[in-house]
Amino acid sequence: MRIAVIIPALNEQESIPQVVAELPRDLVQEVIVVDNGSTDQTAQVAKAAGARVVHQPQRGYGYACAAGAAAAQPEADVLVFMDGDGSDDGSQVQTLIEPIESGQADLVLGSRVLGPAAREALLPHQRLGNSLTTALIRLLYRRRITDLPPFKAIRRPILDELHMREMTYGWTVEMIVKCARLDHRIVEIPATARSRIGGVSKVSGTLKGTIMAAYYMLGTTIKYAWRN
Repeated sequence: MRIAVIIPALNEQESIPQVVAELPRDLVQEVIVVDNGSTDQTAQVAKAAGARVVHQPQRGYGYACAAGAAAAQPEADVLVFMDGDGSDDGSQVQTLIEPIESGQADLVLGSRVLGPAAREALLPHQRLGNSLTTALIRLLYRRRITDLPPFKAIRRPILDELHMREMTYGWTVEMIVKCARLDHRIVEIPATARSRIGGVSKVSGTLKGTIMAAYYMLGTTIKYAWRN
C-alpha cells in the first residue's frame, strides 16, 4: 500500500521538524503539511524538513484535513492524519496501519485513552468531552470507541465515500459516525500521547476552543444519527 501522512499545522514551527523526522520514510511515500494560515515559519521549516507544503488559508481543522486529502497523490491507498504539535508519535504509523494492511479495518483510531498519555496530553476537560461524545456514539451508533483522536488512518476510497462536510472541530467525529452508519470496520489501537513540543493548543488551550470543540463534537454526533 502507498501511505500519505497529512499534518494540519497552525504556527507549529517549533515542532514540525521533529514530527516530520519521526515518520518512517521507508513506509510513508508522501508527507503533506497543511499550513492553515500560520503567521510564523511553519511552512518554511516543514519544507526544509522534507515535507510537501499545502496552503489552506481558511482556518479550521476540517478545512486543513480536507485540503491535505485532496492534495495527496492519486496513488495513495491510505491517508494518515496526525497533529503537528509533536503530541502524536509518528514512529507508530506502522502499528496504526496494520489493521488496514491485514484487511481487518477501514478506519483505525490511535486511542490516547488505551495508550500511555502524558498528563498534559489529555487534560481533564478533554477526557470529559471524549467520554460524553463516545458514550453518545455507543448509544446512537452501537459502536464502542474510547477516543476521538487526531492520529488516525483511513482507506482513501472510504474517505471519498463519506463526503465530509464538517470543516472545523467536527471533522473526526463526522468521520467516525459516518463510517459507523455505513457499517465500515472501525478498529482502535493504543497510541502514545505526548506533551506538545511548543506553542498553545488551539482547542484545549483556550476557553473558546474548548467550548466550540465540545459543541461541534456533540452536535455532529447527534446530527448524523438520522440524516440520510
